[in-house]
Amino acid sequence: MKRLESAGLAWYRFESWPQVQHGVFTRRGGCSPPPWETLNTGGNIGDRPQRVRSNHERIFDALEVNERRACTVWQVHSADIVLAQGPVRGRRWLAKADGMLTAETDTPLVMRFADCVPLLFYDPVQLIIGMAHAGWRGTVADIAGRMVRLMVDAWGSQPQEIQAGIGPSIGQNCYQVGEEVVEAVQRRCGTLSGLVQRDPTDGSAWLDLWACNRLLLERAGVRQIEVAGLCTACHLDEFYSHRAEGGRTGRFCAVISL
Repeated sequence: MKRLESAGLAWYRFESWPQVQHGVFTRRGGCSPPPWETLNTGGNIGDRPQRVRSNHERIFDALEVNERRACTVWQVHSADIVLAQGPVRGRRWLAKADGMLTAETDTPLVMRFADCVPLLFYDPVQLIIGMAHAGWRGTVADIAGRMVRLMVDAWGSQPQEIQAGIGPSIGQNCYQVGEEVVEAVQRRCGTLSGLVQRDPTDGSAWLDLWACNRLLLERAGVRQIEVAGLCTACHLDEFYSHRAEGGRTGRFCAVISL
């Protein structure tokens, strides 16, 4: 990913998508105080609503996208996906879901993260964009593959033409998981090789969400995948990390717009 800066904000964009307005923003350049400092975009974690709105406005201005057409969802760690045509009048979110797809221009898709994986999608032939929020639950429910299949069903996308980006999230070296998660990964993926690493001293399990989602994207037929390789828990100067900061932290934002 390429790092950009403007007006005190910093964000990353996938290098293979210069023609798409998008960015995964860091925690820098906002107005929120500790423990959310500073560019918090999470609206239900204790920060004041006016500060969260101001942070969103700074992000939309930096990307030069239409705030009035922005769409988001109430993220619930599911594999549910919404086809977005525009914001819902009188409500800030479209539905309880963890994925969005749209073919509408000037309609930014916006989601929030603090360790879970931002999955971004682009079909340059059918002109479709999408975004998903993949924690371990969404990953083992195959939200990655479901996004691809919905693009095929709704717009006739060809999986080999779809491009996917796996954004900054918690890396394997920082993501210890329980045996119930290991079993869920085994059921979904049919293997743990390259996905779960065991600590030789105590047998504890460490999950690679990047590798899991890449595998599921490849199984869905996607061949063009860019992985950020940035661990949120290792880069607290840039990102929020629910795991590394004991749950008392903000949410960084990802945006994509045609």
